[in-house]
Amino acid sequence: MLFSGYFAAAGAAVPPGPGRWLVLPAALALAELARWSFPFEGVPLATLAMGQANSPLAEPARLGGALLVSALVGVAGVALSTASQRRWRPSAVAAAVVVVAIGVAALAPTGEVVGTMDVAAVQGGGPQRTRASTSDARAVFDRHVAATAMVTTPVDLVVWPENVVSVEGVLAGSSVDDEIAELARGLDAPIVVGVTEGISDTEFLNASIVYLPDGAMGARYDKVLRVPFGEWVPSRGLLERLAPGAGLPRRDARAGTSPAVLATPAGPVGVAISWEVFFTGRARDGITNGGQVLLNPTNGSSYWLTQVQSQQVASSQLRAIETGRWVVQASPTGFSAIVDADGRVIERTDLGEQRVLQHTVERRTGTTVATWLGPLPVAVLAAAAIAGGWWIQRRKGSLTPRR
Repeated sequence: MLFSGYFAAAGAAVPPGPGRWLVLPAALALAELARWSFPFEGVPLATLAMGQANSPLAEPARLGGALLVSALVGVAGVALSTASQRRWRPSAVAAAVVVVAIGVAALAPTGEVVGTMDVAAVQGGGPQRTRASTSDARAVFDRHVAATAMVTTPVDLVVWPENVVSVEGVLAGSSVDDEIAELARGLDAPIVVGVTEGISDTEFLNASIVYLPDGAMGARYDKVLRVPFGEWVPSRGLLERLAPGAGLPRRDARAGTSPAVLATPAGPVGVAISWEVFFTGRARDGITNGGQVLLNPTNGSSYWLTQVQSQQVASSQLRAIETGRWVVQASPTGFSAIVDADGRVIERTDLGEQRVLQHTVERRTGTTVATWLGPLPVAVLAAAAIAGGWWIQRRKGSLTPRR
């Protein structure tokens, strides 16, 4: 209801006259930005930009991120709509804007290659539509141990999915701590492990932790953006009184505060854990803090079929284009994927299969325009376009579209 309200407001902001051609794309972009930000820190699912991840319209993401892609969807719509009405001048202008944006994006900086790393993304496999509260944590762990045996050595970095290691208390000193350390020593390579730690009756931590080739525990990143009603419950006290027994998670994830980057022997890597890959800002945080590759350890096993999983791959593609980094997505039941810096999916698993994606990826430095500036310039331009459209409307002195 709230999200439809955002787009209703966008529609209400569009004047009925010629100014509408300028206002509509801008209003759509700002409506998208609003729902990416509020409520619950934003819910950026089923976005306009995701639908363009495999189209030429995705390329301008390296200029203005997913927000610019959303605006260009509106501009392309104006071009098609006005062409169908034989209004050739506005159609040509809108089409030219799209073509120029794609052309400039093709010439824009994408960073530079400073080396490579051989990365293995481990997918343990198993059934979909499962939840942590009703799953056998040990079985999930064992499937990933078994899949890790498929990794071909030498390898520079092994990536496990989000929260395939689940412990009460802290990981260090637990029974699985020694097992993961032994795996790292056997591979002679660092493993980035997805871990949940139950630290109290009311809180848990969701982290990616590096195990070094000698088995020692290294760098750690705790997830900053949490899934509303999945990892934390807004207004928990009120909801528990209004709907006791509604199946709310019994504990909330404690939000992390550190930069989204992990130091590894293979080089620094940015990290966007699961839900965070839907947010431009989390990938940007990892890259501006030195990440040369972007990791997306995730867990979509509670979902059914491919709708959310496909959106996640599309988001990884957009984050790759925005940041000029390869993205390695690792999921316990799929989809896991390797995405290059231009947003192309190099390889992807099927749902439920036990498989390792092993690929040599580029280590890259430098920034794109989108990483350098962030989404604010596009938001400002969108606001200016709305103001300009209404100025045109008033200048024309008409409140009805020309026929």
